[in-house]
Amino acid sequence: MSETGASPLPASPPARSPLFRAEHFVWLTARVLEQRLFAYHFLNGGADPVETALDAYRNEDGGYGHALEPDLRGPVSQPLHTVHALRVLDAIGRCGGQRVERVCRYLTAVSTTDGALPAIRPSQRGYPAAPFMPIVDDPASELLTTGPVVGLLHRNEVWHAWLFRATDFCWHAVESLEKSHPYEIEAAVAFLDSAPDRPRAEAAADRLGRLVREHRLAALEPDRLDAYPVALGYAPGEHHFPHDYAKTPSSLARAWFTDAEMTRSLDFLADAQQEDGGWPVHRHRWAPGTALEARPMATIEALHTLRAHGRPIG
Repeated sequence: MSETGASPLPASPPARSPLFRAEHFVWLTARVLEQRLFAYHFLNGGADPVETALDAYRNEDGGYGHALEPDLRGPVSQPLHTVHALRVLDAIGRCGGQRVERVCRYLTAVSTTDGALPAIRPSQRGYPAAPFMPIVDDPASELLTTGPVVGLLHRNEVWHAWLFRATDFCWHAVESLEKSHPYEIEAAVAFLDSAPDRPRAEAAADRLGRLVREHRLAALEPDRLDAYPVALGYAPGEHHFPHDYAKTPSSLARAWFTDAEMTRSLDFLADAQQEDGGWPVHRHRWAPGTALEARPMATIEALHTLRAHGRPIG
């Protein structure tokens, strides 16, 4: 306690450390939600303010909208927003109870006939959206959306009727992959890392890792990026690296890469912090606000990844 009887404020990170520089960037540019998340993860902030900030994006149908995922603007609920919301709830240990029961009711209502999730529903039509996110009348289920949701719910031991068919969809989608792209691989890893059937998940991950290497979906030599293809529809320079797949050392994707490859990847990530303290976003920039909103998210994720792999951040 201080002389005035008030609890002392958390100590600031060491000056000019990656965390100190990132903190300045977050206070300067981030939405309230990312400010609260940064404080929770790195400044001993509470979970309640994060959940309060997230509630501003929640709709009456139990889904989330209002540009929670920056590339989809407008108020309507969309599955991609809900993926983002569940990641936030998982990060603060609140992925359970009535709040997730409401989410599961929403997921049930918006699922396709095979019980899984599309990325974008037709209700987005009429509101701004990234041009690389097409809006169609009858969207198909996608592993890109369903995999992370199913993985998060299993990791938090959420049991709901929606999960049964959605889990079957993910197994079929992952085990059928012959060609893919990096974001879909990330979604597959998010599912496999928390799938209850661990031997099956390990076997599927092993096959997926061979696919990633065979199709050069991970840039293993950051100083030779021109040797690695960029996926169709991605922005120029939108490469993925080992740390994008193996966000923690315990991920099944960690076995896909040698220690030297992982070290180069993490060195590249650490060096990518920009002069203003934030990390860059390499996706297509289609509107000024979306890039501004996405960079604090990328910054928090980069700090998380570096810390998870034992790198000092300050």
